[in-house]
Amino acid sequence: MRANFRLQRLFVESPLHAGARHEATKEQFNYLINVLRLGEGTPILVFNGRDGEWRAELSMPTRKQAVLSAIEQTRPQPPAADLVYLFAPLKVGRLDYLVQKAVEMGAGVLQPVMTQHVQGKIGNLDRIRANVIEAAEQCGVLGIPSVEAPRKLEDLLETWPRDRRIVFCDEGCDGQNPLPILSAITERQLALLIGPEGGFSEAERKLLRSLVFVTPIPLGPRILRADTAAVAAMAVIQATIGDWRYCMSPLIDLD
Repeated sequence: MRANFRLQRLFVESPLHAGARHEATKEQFNYLINVLRLGEGTPILVFNGRDGEWRAELSMPTRKQAVLSAIEQTRPQPPAADLVYLFAPLKVGRLDYLVQKAVEMGAGVLQPVMTQHVQGKIGNLDRIRANVIEAAEQCGVLGIPSVEAPRKLEDLLETWPRDRRIVFCDEGCDGQNPLPILSAITERQLALLIGPEGGFSEAERKLLRSLVFVTPIPLGPRILRADTAAVAAMAVIQATIGDWRYCMSPLIDLD
C-alpha cells in the first residue's frame, strides 16, 4: 500500500491502536499549531515505527494542549529494513543529506565508522536520530532505522558477524560495472560500507580485501563524492540483491 502524501505525517512515541491518544510534545504542538496552523478536527497520519500508520484526528482540549486520536490504520507495519549502512562521517551538511538518503533507500541500521582519512565527526547522535525521523516523516517510511555509536573500522571488522556480507565501494577496484559482482552474492544479509571523502587508506583496503565476508565493487567510470557514492551504491544493491528485486519485472539485464 502506497503512502498518502496529501496528509501531514508525524512520528510519535506512543503505542498506536484504534482509540489511542497521543498528547503532542511541546515541539510537536508548535509545529502543528503555530507553524502549520492546523485546526480542530484536522486529519493527520501518525506512525511510531512499530504499529503501522494510522489516521488520527487533531483536538485541542486547552489552548496549550494538542491531542491526536488514532481512528483507523491506513498501512500495516512492514518488515524491518535489513540493510546495514556503514559510513565514514562527513561534514555536517553532507552528513545530513547522507542520513536522509539512507533512510529513503531502505537502510535499517546506520553505523558510523571511523577510518584513517575521515574528515567529519559525529558530535551528537540525537541530531542524526532526529534527521532519521524527519526523513521518515517526509518520504513515507514506516520503519525507523537505528543509529549506532561510532566505531573504529578495525574494531568493527574484528567482531563482525560472518553471515552478513559487507559490500564496500573500492575506488581501486578492477573494472567499472558492479552488477556482475553483486549478482554473484548469495547472502541475503548485507551491509554497505562507504569510505570518507579522502578514500580508504591502502592499509584499510588491504585489510578489507583480505576478509572472506567482504566484497569490493566499483561504481562506474566516474569519481563520485562520498555522499553521491552512497546513493548510487544503495540503488544498485537494492535493485540487484536487495528489496527492490521483488518489485522489478523484468529484473535488470546484467548483459
